[in-house]
Amino acid sequence: MNDELELLREWDADAAPLTGPARDRARHQLLNAIAHADQRTGTGPSRRHALRFAAAAVLATAVTGTAVLISTDGSGEGGAPGTSTPRVENAAATVLNGAAAWEREREKEPVAPRDDQFIYSKRIIQETEQKTGKVKTYTDEMWDSVDVSKPSLSMELGREMWEEPAGKGGGVWPPRKWSELKKLPQDPEKLISVIISGSVGGSDDRSISDLGKLHRFEAYWLLGELLKNPVLPQGLRPAAYEAMALVPGVKTIPGVKDSAGRTGVGIAYTERGSYDDKYLIFDPASYEFLGFRDERISASGKKKYIQLSHVVDWGIVDRVKQRP
Repeated sequence: MNDELELLREWDADAAPLTGPARDRARHQLLNAIAHADQRTGTGPSRRHALRFAAAAVLATAVTGTAVLISTDGSGEGGAPGTSTPRVENAAATVLNGAAAWEREREKEPVAPRDDQFIYSKRIIQETEQKTGKVKTYTDEMWDSVDVSKPSLSMELGREMWEEPAGKGGGVWPPRKWSELKKLPQDPEKLISVIISGSVGGSDDRSISDLGKLHRFEAYWLLGELLKNPVLPQGLRPAAYEAMALVPGVKTIPGVKDSAGRTGVGIAYTERGSYDDKYLIFDPASYEFLGFRDERISASGKKKYIQLSHVVDWGIVDRVKQRP
């Protein structure tokens, strides 16, 4: 409950009033997310994550500190060592477009998962209590139903949580079904348009420069969620990096650390509240994506933990608890 109250406290009182249709759409999305959160039979954290997704995704909320994008290794504002430092407003684009180029040079068309299969992923989380410096390392695994018709199993800091199948017409972001992922445009501007519309087949006719701060944050956050998907059609991941580079308010944070202790460059959205605690991490020279940085507060509200994480394995499997 503490996290839900925190979201309400972070509501942007300066946001423009919503129109009637927009308010109805936002209410529907928020209630739908809460309903899906209640379907989980595990402990509280998964519910909080669902509510955080709702708060970021619906147009009615303007919260801060929800994005969990991280970048690694880098000195200066995103330029390679020994090069001139680009202007601050262009540094993030340098890193993200560099990440897109790095990905395109190495990616191949993956095997498409069937709808009846599961996406398996394993990530390492290194969590440090801020006051004491005590470090714990967790290995979390996830089995996500591709078409969300079967129960999915995920772990959070070592705790298992089940997600019940989505109801008729239900879905998740990012999509897991290959047919839906293939529908997402690989033109960066069009990809943002689809994300802002709230529908895989939809679009928003506004230019990126016309988007308000709330929609910019929504685009940044949902692109970050898409990039966390371990398996995407060839070309979609680079397109997502390039789309994020177009979002106004995305900046670099130099001199950050990843879970392997490497110094990197962070990419964060800076137009809403504090942004220096949660971000994506990239190598400053190659622009390879390294992992995420996040923070969490204990249930009592008395302890703060810094989380560094990265994916170490993934694959396509036929059943829960099967590994590739």
